[in-house]
Amino acid sequence: MYRRSLLRLGAVLPTFSPLRPARAQSPGPIRLRDMAGRDVTLAGPARRLLLGEGRLISTIALLERDDPTRVVAGWMGEFRRLDPQGYAQLTTRFPSAERIPVVGASSADSFSIESALTARPDLVILGLDGHGPGQGSEAVAQFTRAGVPVIFIDFRQDPLNNTLPSIELIGKALGRDREAAEYVAFARERADRIRTRLEEARPARPPVLMELRAGGNRECCGSPGKGNLGGLIELAGGVNIGADIIPGALGPLNLEYVVSRDPAVYIATGGAGGEGTQPRVGPGVTPEEARAALARTVSRAGISGLSGVKSGRAHALWHSFYDSPFNLLALEAMAGWIHPALFRDVDPAATMAEMNRRFLARLPLEGTYWASLR
Repeated sequence: MYRRSLLRLGAVLPTFSPLRPARAQSPGPIRLRDMAGRDVTLAGPARRLLLGEGRLISTIALLERDDPTRVVAGWMGEFRRLDPQGYAQLTTRFPSAERIPVVGASSADSFSIESALTARPDLVILGLDGHGPGQGSEAVAQFTRAGVPVIFIDFRQDPLNNTLPSIELIGKALGRDREAAEYVAFARERADRIRTRLEEARPARPPVLMELRAGGNRECCGSPGKGNLGGLIELAGGVNIGADIIPGALGPLNLEYVVSRDPAVYIATGGAGGEGTQPRVGPGVTPEEARAALARTVSRAGISGLSGVKSGRAHALWHSFYDSPFNLLALEAMAGWIHPALFRDVDPAATMAEMNRRFLARLPLEGTYWASLR
């Protein structure tokens, strides 16, 4: 994710003006290569997007900083269903979001190609994996027959390598190359600080368990494997215990295996609506609420006896970082948890504040997106 794009990017560009940045003027067709390796040509900058996941609006907000909703012609409905707190923050700032046509619920099976074509998009943005139609789907074939270009991006399967190229891809499609380059440079500089320091210090890498959507009625333990946030755990200096037995990006671990590995660092993911033993982190959550919920999460049988929990190295992370352009914040938080002495000066709260000020002034991240037991 972080090194390859910087080599393509070159020098950091000047700080943007928050006053309605000018759209890059395209002298002709825009030629793209998407994250599926497909070559796609647009007649010009896209003006009417169809989002294969509603939560992609957060990426659009990085680029269309005045009003991200004005370029969205339709979207899937999983944003409202799965992150109602974040959706409420969006609609409070941009009431027009309520009027964006919904073309499906929260699965590819619910996607309506008729509704999607009725929205008259000039570009469809889909994920390599997620809640919307995928590669080889009938929906993509119908868009192709209708002459509507489709690009694939990825924040979910391999965020380590695909996050920043995906942002660059969308920026080019929108004629927002400069805005994309600004954010890419910002994220890469901070990630390279972590990578370089680890390469120089060569500390021992402790085993880490990330329990996805922990607690509630779910059995232990959903985990990243070879991909997803597992790659960021490795970049932050830990050993993701899920990578040894989960062949894909995500999968299950049984409690017996977790106990046998006895991770030195425990990280639970959850959302703003967490109840009972679920973590509670995300939009609108206070630090006190997040810590109290985490204490309940780690009190569960099997989890409470792990070395990381007993030593106080237990943490909570916003689950939506697993499919988000803002996963830099998860990386910085995890680096500090895994190697606290080495990264004492790395402050994800300060990074989020700068991110809000420079890139997300109209739609800032507001809430508690990570927490620690101590």
